[in-house]
Amino acid sequence: YIDKGKKITPPEYPSNKIYEKSGVFVTIEKLFHGEKILRGCIGFPYPYLPLIEAVIEAAISAATEDPRFPPLRKEELSEVIFEVSVLTPPKLLIVENPKDYVKKIKVGRDGLIVEMGPYSGLLLPQVPVEYRWDEETFLSECCMKAGLPPDCWFSKKVKIYTFTAEIFSELTPCGKIIKREIG
Repeated sequence: YIDKGKKITPPEYPSNKIYEKSGVFVTIEKLFHGEKILRGCIGFPYPYLPLIEAVIEAAISAATEDPRFPPLRKEELSEVIFEVSVLTPPKLLIVENPKDYVKKIKVGRDGLIVEMGPYSGLLLPQVPVEYRWDEETFLSECCMKAGLPPDCWFSKKVKIYTFTAEIFSELTPCGKIIKREIG
């Protein structure tokens, strides 16, 4: 797609799982002096496309449409690592007291979506592990990702959803793909 602007046709596989609708995110990281630097991350939190189609769409969008970065160039493909996070459907957390959210989520297992009115923010399960956040910091960071104050999760107007993910990552650019464990 990057070279000719043409989307690939999804290959046919015997497994039905890749044809089931699933949420998915594709993260692209560039290797720079041995460190991974975010280069793009876009996806679909809700399962509205078959997994194979969602991965293709998210990969193209992460490479070419993430507003934080210029489009990925063909020359960069040998310097980037692709990671695919296959999401479970988000589940709304119900609590009597917003302080109880920290007891309902687990860093290393859960991803979060914070919604309030037109604002929404999502953080994948691997993010708080990579930054060594606790559950309270994870909630606050997700609020800020939504463009909301860090303590917005104390408001009864806020909806918080959790999800988990199976994570598949290249070890090196264009290299072996592994199922990545976090936590």
